[in-house]
Amino acid sequence: MLTYEQTYTLSKDPVFRGRVAVGCTHYAVFITDEPASTPAHSTRYKWAQNTLANVEGAVAMVITTVCNDSAVQADGAAITDAALQSTVETAVNKLL
Repeated sequence: MLTYEQTYTLSKDPVFRGRVAVGCTHYAVFITDEPASTPAHSTRYKWAQNTLANVEGAVAMVITTVCNDSAVQADGAAITDAALQSTVETAVNKLL
C-alpha cells in the first residue's frame, strides 16, 4: 500500500497521468460506440465527448479516485495497462 505522500506523488507523475489519459480516451471511444439504450447513455456520452475534446480535464476529474484504487495502491506505477484500464473505468463510473 502506498503512503499518502507516494499516492500524491503518483497523482502528479506525468507518465502515470499520461497512462490515465490513454485509459480515459479508450473508455471514451468505447462509450461513443455503445448503444443508446445503455443505462445513463446520455450522461456517459456527454462525458465521452468532453473527454475526447479535453482529455486533461478528464484526467483531472479521475486521478485521485484512480490513485486511491486498491490495485494502484498495491502496484503503484507498475500497475499493468489492463489493470489500469479497469481502474480508470471504475473511477469514471463512480463519478458519473
